Amino acid sequence: MSERRQLINLAYRLLGSLTDAEDVVQETYARWYAMSPGEQQAIDAPGAWLTTVASRICLDQLRSARARRERYVGEWLPEPLPEHTDTPGDPADRVTLDESITMAFLVVLDSMTPAERVAFVLHDVFRYPFAEVAEVVGRAPTACRQLASSARRRVRAAQRAPIPSAEHAEVVRAFKQAWEAKDIEALVGLLDPDATAIGDGGGVVAAALHPIEGGERIAQGLVDIANGVPDLKVLERVVNGQPGLIGQMGGVTVLVAAFDIVDGRVKHIWGVRNPEKLKPWTS
Repeated sequence: MSERRQLINLAYRLLGSLTDAEDVVQETYARWYAMSPGEQQAIDAPGAWLTTVASRICLDQLRSARARRERYVGEWLPEPLPEHTDTPGDPADRVTLDESITMAFLVVLDSMTPAERVAFVLHDVFRYPFAEVAEVVGRAPTACRQLASSARRRVRAAQRAPIPSAEHAEVVRAFKQAWEAKDIEALVGLLDPDATAIGDGGGVVAAALHPIEGGERIAQGLVDIANGVPDLKVLERVVNGQPGLIGQMGGVTVLVAAFDIVDGRVKHIWGVRNPEKLKPWTS
């Protein structure tokens, strides 16, 4: 059980869903306990065995997810992660927050092929040697090295210079205030002219089916929401390790928004409204 936190961390980065990550860990342990005591004792490194099995389950899920995404209504976004993800009485479930957990990073991971994502996360994020990565992916170590290299190029192409958390929080706070004031001019000033906003309602709740492009269009859309949902309470929260916003109705979280800040302006907004992805935010 000492490996549980590591496995949750790994599976969340591979799948972009805390719910799915927990299911993967449960399945991994089910396979461990299905073995006889003799079979368990024959495994020299239980931690490595558990990691390999969990990674293979994730790889299978990533491959099948492609078909599921084709049936998904609207845009798909990773499941946003609150600052505290402890299950009561089980602190080992907490996901470690670092740069590999930001929404921007997870969106880039989601653009990779399943094999690229697994090879990159195992090697570059968790520092597993390519010989062990090869056992998971089912390819030669040299092929896994090429997969990770390809994934690394994707990450570098999307990467921006990190900004201090205080600066990020300052922009998000100003954005919140402008939104609450329904101040289009202030919102436009805070948004990059080429900003993009993506919403994920999953076909369950209302959300834009396609990305909204342009600062002025996004600002107008935000003011329309504020006018249409006057009871929406907007709060500052940490989202995937960075300052973000949540929207609540009657104390229930109905929106989680993550932001990408470039040169003091909002470049990307990722707004998750699918209630299935907001379960970690209910408590």
